[in-house]
Amino acid sequence: MPHPVSPPTMVSKDAPPPPSQQDVDAFLDTIFTAKTSAASIEACYGLCELILSTVGASGLTQYGILAELKKAAADKKSGLRRESSQNLLGAIFEKFPPRQPLSEVVLMLQDGGIVPCALDALADKGSVVREAAQYGLDALFNNLSSEALVVGLLPVLVDYVSKKTGKWQGTVGAYILMKKMADKSQMSVGATKEEAADKDVLREAMGARLAGLIPLVENGMHDLKTEVENQAVLTMTSLTALLSNDDVAPRIPLLIETMQHPNTQSSQKAIHALAHTTFVAIVTSPVLALLTPFLERSLNTPTTAQEVLRQTVVIVENLTKLVHDPIEARTFLPKLMPGVKAVCDRASLPEVRELAERALATMKKAMGDDKDILARTSGDDVAKVLDEHIKKNGGLVGQLDLYKVGRSYICDQVAIDVNLRYVNRIAARISPYLNGLVQDSEARQKIADAVQEHYIAEDHRKFGVPEKEDDGEVEIVNADFSLAYGGMLLLSHTNMRLLKGHRYGLCGRNGAGKSTLMRAIANGKLEGFPPQDVLRTCYVEHNQGEDADISILEFVSKDPEIAAQGQERIIEVLAEVGFTAGPEGRQSHKVGSLSGGWKMKLALARAMLQRADVLLLDEPTNHLDVANIAWLENYLKTHTDITSLIVSHDSGFLDNVTTDIYHYEPNKKLACYKGNLAAFVKVRPEAKSYYTLSASNVQFKFPPPGILSGVKSQTRAIIRMTNVSYTYPNAPKPSLSDVSCQLSLSSRVAIIGPNGAGKSTLIKLLTGETIPTTGKVEKHPNLRIGYIKQHALEHVEMHLEKTPNQYLQWRYANGDDREVFLKQTRVLSDKDREQMDKWIDLKDGKPAKQIEALVGRQKYKKTFQYEVKWRNMLPKYNTQISRETLTELGFDKLVQEFDDHEASREGLGYRELQPTVISKHFEDLGLDPEIANHNEIGSLSGGQKVKVVIAGAMWNNPHLLVLDEPTNFLDRDSLGGLAVAIRDFKGGVILISHNEEFVGALCSEQWLVNDGRVAQRGNTAVSLDRFEDSSRPGSGVTSTAASSVVSSAVNSGVEDNGDLKFRARKKKKMTKKEVKEREVRRRLRHIEWLNSPKGTPHPPDTDDEE
Repeated sequence: MPHPVSPPTMVSKDAPPPPSQQDVDAFLDTIFTAKTSAASIEACYGLCELILSTVGASGLTQYGILAELKKAAADKKSGLRRESSQNLLGAIFEKFPPRQPLSEVVLMLQDGGIVPCALDALADKGSVVREAAQYGLDALFNNLSSEALVVGLLPVLVDYVSKKTGKWQGTVGAYILMKKMADKSQMSVGATKEEAADKDVLREAMGARLAGLIPLVENGMHDLKTEVENQAVLTMTSLTALLSNDDVAPRIPLLIETMQHPNTQSSQKAIHALAHTTFVAIVTSPVLALLTPFLERSLNTPTTAQEVLRQTVVIVENLTKLVHDPIEARTFLPKLMPGVKAVCDRASLPEVRELAERALATMKKAMGDDKDILARTSGDDVAKVLDEHIKKNGGLVGQLDLYKVGRSYICDQVAIDVNLRYVNRIAARISPYLNGLVQDSEARQKIADAVQEHYIAEDHRKFGVPEKEDDGEVEIVNADFSLAYGGMLLLSHTNMRLLKGHRYGLCGRNGAGKSTLMRAIANGKLEGFPPQDVLRTCYVEHNQGEDADISILEFVSKDPEIAAQGQERIIEVLAEVGFTAGPEGRQSHKVGSLSGGWKMKLALARAMLQRADVLLLDEPTNHLDVANIAWLENYLKTHTDITSLIVSHDSGFLDNVTTDIYHYEPNKKLACYKGNLAAFVKVRPEAKSYYTLSASNVQFKFPPPGILSGVKSQTRAIIRMTNVSYTYPNAPKPSLSDVSCQLSLSSRVAIIGPNGAGKSTLIKLLTGETIPTTGKVEKHPNLRIGYIKQHALEHVEMHLEKTPNQYLQWRYANGDDREVFLKQTRVLSDKDREQMDKWIDLKDGKPAKQIEALVGRQKYKKTFQYEVKWRNMLPKYNTQISRETLTELGFDKLVQEFDDHEASREGLGYRELQPTVISKHFEDLGLDPEIANHNEIGSLSGGQKVKVVIAGAMWNNPHLLVLDEPTNFLDRDSLGGLAVAIRDFKGGVILISHNEEFVGALCSEQWLVNDGRVAQRGNTAVSLDRFEDSSRPGSGVTSTAASSVVSSAVNSGVEDNGDLKFRARKKKKMTKKEVKEREVRRRLRHIEWLNSPKGTPHPPDTDDEE
């Protein structure tokens, strides 16, 4: 047996005297010669207890215990000794780290440690040896803190895998431990605050080391041993989960597949997928560690195509813009700079060179100046502070050789906590490790607390002192919670603190979980939030659809708690918010007859009657007109006893009302910022999209509307209402009276007016959703209308089990828009069915016949004639009948249905109803293809559902876009993208919106609806400065005074007082010279098409081309 190098040092003053070498040898002899495993294990625990209670971890080397363990583990002749060595190793891993953490230095770092010995044993032919080794590794893993796993165990595993002499079973074991570390770091609901902090530290510390781990594991993915390859793939999957980046997460399976099977095609596919990713979240070290190798390979491969190089430099630029930490930029961007510079110098296409130059400038800017950088704290920096405080408290008294090795181990752990700003964990990283080095426990704690205080002060110096809790304020909520929806973690171990009378704005991107949080609070499912009997909470939303047939007073009185306040009190509160009392007043109206704005006021009235302490307002300004928004602002500001939590995309409303802003941070936390939205934007400049309409983060791209036959002028009327009146069933007076108006392809019309005035009714009459009581609505036979309802989600609420892709396939499966068939003007009534059975006598000398269907249509003079298929007759007997004749005979709906079919067929001429094409369409309208293809509509947020509705409306290339409250449910980024898309749309637009910013930026005409009348308010200048790019509207002809007069209610017949007829231009015989010039143009156009990208439609050859 080896002898100690120096006399053993006691653990503490009260410890028993150190054992003799003979005592230790006796234990070792029993361990390695015992006849049973139980006896050997018992001796292992006995030896551990002896060493721990006397000399501590240093005794493991001083008595030669570890040397003997390694020798027995390598004994190829004796399986018993190998098994006993792993029993001893397991006992040491189980007992030493919890009682003397400094032993981790001996076990993992000093002289190579004994972890490799356990990994090698996983290849032993004896199953009991393998089981004992695995037990030891598991025991060590479970006993290490998050910092110790990263500083101690991870480097050992990396070294083992890097050595080519290791056994493949050991390599698999090392990969399994790496995977366990990554899995342990994943966020989870239900963990305690301390467990959550452990996970956060482990996740961020491992993420910072991904740059070294990814290439190591990627090599394992190409190992000749299938077992190593499979485990490496599993480990890589877990490591990539450390990213916590919602932009890159959907692409991870493709990236891993590319790593596993690297080739030109798979690399290009990965770059293409990344190029179609909208990067919004902050880019951190783990994201750069994963993506840099792909981008570097693409830039440096000589055979990379120009298109792929273009996509690569665009990805580099987009990623770099979101790198907020110059140190992280300096770590990774220098690897990409030579490749980007080479593209600048040598790319064959000028466009690619220009993009590369732009990316290079962005990269240089991201790396910043030295003066702007907050340097990371290193282990050496911590060591200076630690040594100073140890010296002040009497210095070290024992195990100095062990401290020389363990000093950097302790300081590296502290450095992790300092850099990740978990400074309250520092004392726990120091005090236990000084056990055996500083015998006085009070002195140990004093040293640890002093180092922690030093770094807390340093953190305050760098990042500012946290705001102290408000003096004199009444705290009503202080909840720590996590929030998940389906399989998605939205918030992880965050805090919400609400003060009485404060009004909090809840801000974050669509899909972040704002409405989910509100509903969780309202349903009493948010952990830590006071229950209803302690804090009365009321969720205000505009949804009373289930009680549409009862009066407003009955609806409110249904709640027993409200009814207990008495009828007089209920009537008084309803009157306060605008519902007049009495048999003729609004309180007697049916709930179903209310407009969206009045439904919101009804919900607020209920909240007032419930005497809520906390109001949860989800998009309260949706459907409210300007006067009612002002009323709501005043109500919230004057009731200082009510606390409000508000989700709204109306920046003006939030500015006027809020006292604080809660923001969804990228790390799945809530952060509270004092002041209103303007104050928040000063602190977080990237949130300026709340004030400008910008498509920089979310881009919508509307398809072009296509040609409308016979319409050569942008100001020619394409849809017209003449003397239209409409009265709802059982209503005492008409909603609209004698309305005449028209729209053209150049129209940019905003319909304004108070809530309940009839704005949505006007839209429904225009689009054919509703049949007018009197008057007529005419439209161009080929006109395609994209219509989005006020309650936009009605479009998809019957298809919640479908994915967006499946919904679009269903909607246009037969070449027609199925939603058009649901309109009242298309649904066949009993009277219409009787009409279909009517015998028709054309007075052509032939017997009367019954119409079966319309099967064709062709131009006839100034109108159309339709090919009629007769019931029970062969197609050869089909007859051509003019549109006027069919209308006179009462077949309006049949004609309209066929016109819709032809218009839809024309619009879908270039559309392929294939999943890949549909995915691209959704991507153009701001919805991630991964969500569009795989997530059910029912699991999407309100904003994402609206994007599905917009995509459905735009699929058939409409000429006229009709939007009823389009700003509802969309966040600021999506609102900006929608505004820019509408501005650049080449067709007509008519919309209802109470968002003055949105209307002012887009609409040059306004129709005022009030008291059943429609009047033009006058021409208004479009506020182009509200767009970030401040460019002109994209309509072919900007609305002018002349065109506005045409579209006014008073002068609706200026251009043409007759019916809407669209005359085909008479062909003019061409001269030989003109024919020759036309052939030259066509040939040049054909050559240009041959050189265009694959898939570009061939330009049509027409007789009227210029």
